[in-house]
Amino acid sequence: MEQEEKLKTVGISMASDLKVQTVGGAEKTTDTVVDMDNVQAITNDWNAMSKKAANLTIEQYGPPNEAISSRLIWYNNGPWKRTIVYRDEIPHDFPQPHTDVIENYINYSVPPEMFSELAKFDGSVIVERTRGEVSSRCDMEAANILALNLMNDIVTGKLSAKKAREVYCEVTSAFMMNRPAPYAEKLQFDVPTKENYDTDIVMIADEMVHEAIEKVNDAIEKDESNRGGMYH
Repeated sequence: MEQEEKLKTVGISMASDLKVQTVGGAEKTTDTVVDMDNVQAITNDWNAMSKKAANLTIEQYGPPNEAISSRLIWYNNGPWKRTIVYRDEIPHDFPQPHTDVIENYINYSVPPEMFSELAKFDGSVIVERTRGEVSSRCDMEAANILALNLMNDIVTGKLSAKKAREVYCEVTSAFMMNRPAPYAEKLQFDVPTKENYDTDIVMIADEMVHEAIEKVNDAIEKDESNRGGMYH
C-alpha cells in the first residue's frame, strides 16, 4: 500500500471513530425477518445439535433477522442484544461433553483485571472489552443464561471462578432433573440497554495525529486535483 493510501486510510478511520462516538451506529440491526422456507433450506443439512438449537430459538423468538449458510442471527430478542446459532459445532467438555452452537450477547463492561478470572471459569464466556459486550456460547440458551449469571457474580465479587464452576455443575444438574433452577431460567441482574464502548486511550502524541491529518488532507486535495484535471 502506497504512503498516500495509508494516510487516507488513517484519516477515514479517525473520522469514522469520531462519527460513531458522536452519533452512534456501530451496529446496524434490522427488524425484518427471513422467510422460513429460506431458513429451512439453510438448516436442512446442519448437524442435529445445530438444527435443534435453531428450531428451539425460532420457536421461542420467531424467524431470524439474518441468515447465511453458516449461521442464523437474531437482534434484540428477549433479553439478548444478539443471538447467533451456528452451523459449525465447537466441542466443549465443561461441565459435560457437548458442542457449542448457540451464542447469546449482552451489553456488559468487564474490568480488565477480571478477564483472567472469567477465563478460568468458562472458556465459552467471551468478553469483548472494546465493544462493551459479553457473550456465552453453549448448546442451549439456558446454559448461556446460567453462565452469564455466574459471570456477573464473579465480576461483582460474589464468587470465585472455582466456586462458580461448582455452582454451574449444581445448577445444571438441577435444571436437567426439572428441579428449580432460577439461575438457568432468567438473568438475575439488570442488563444495560445502551452500548458502552471502552475506547481505551490515545497513545500516539497529538502532534503526530495532527501531522497525519494534514498529510491526509494534502493527499485528498492532490487526488481531487488530479481527478479534476482529467476532465479539462
